[in-house]
Amino acid sequence: MFEQLESRVGMRIRALRNQRGLSLRALSSQCGLSINAISQIERGESSPTLSSLHVLATALGVPVTAFLEDGTEQPVVFLKRNQRQRSNGKGFVMEGLGAGLPEQQLEPFLVTIEPGAGSAVNPITHPGEEFVYCLEGEIEYRIGDRLYRLEPGDSLLFEATYPHCFCNSTETGATVLLVFQAAEDGHLARQRHLSV
Repeated sequence: MFEQLESRVGMRIRALRNQRGLSLRALSSQCGLSINAISQIERGESSPTLSSLHVLATALGVPVTAFLEDGTEQPVVFLKRNQRQRSNGKGFVMEGLGAGLPEQQLEPFLVTIEPGAGSAVNPITHPGEEFVYCLEGEIEYRIGDRLYRLEPGDSLLFEATYPHCFCNSTETGATVLLVFQAAEDGHLARQRHLSV
């Protein structure tokens, strides 16, 4: 199953790159990944990290979820629990909760973060707004120089242009609902979240 997903993601990346008239070298210079790494991802020979998918999405001007779509847009998106597209990374699992609306502005994810995982080392910024709702466990979010500890039922809403990072510093897993909203032009927020 994961091999099929990797192959589909790779084909979508190649198709988007070709649609934009970008060579492997040009995309490499825009996203910072090596030509070899991009080529292996496109051929389905390498499983991309979520961080790699985010930098590729940013360089291609699409949301990460575009790599999982079949290219059709629809006015309603309904997903059963077992139909979510999952991205596995070091210390986390990110599940897309809906993509494919025409001019979609929200990018919702269910994120499960293992103990000690997060992005606390390198604060990030991106266009638009960010909403976080803690479902299980505890997670720390740093926005600017202020620290917020979220427990189940707690939420954060902030301008994502402020440097921010998060970490699960507990000994148990945490699950959050994470929603990105575009700032302008109907483009989804693209970020380097969960890079490790």
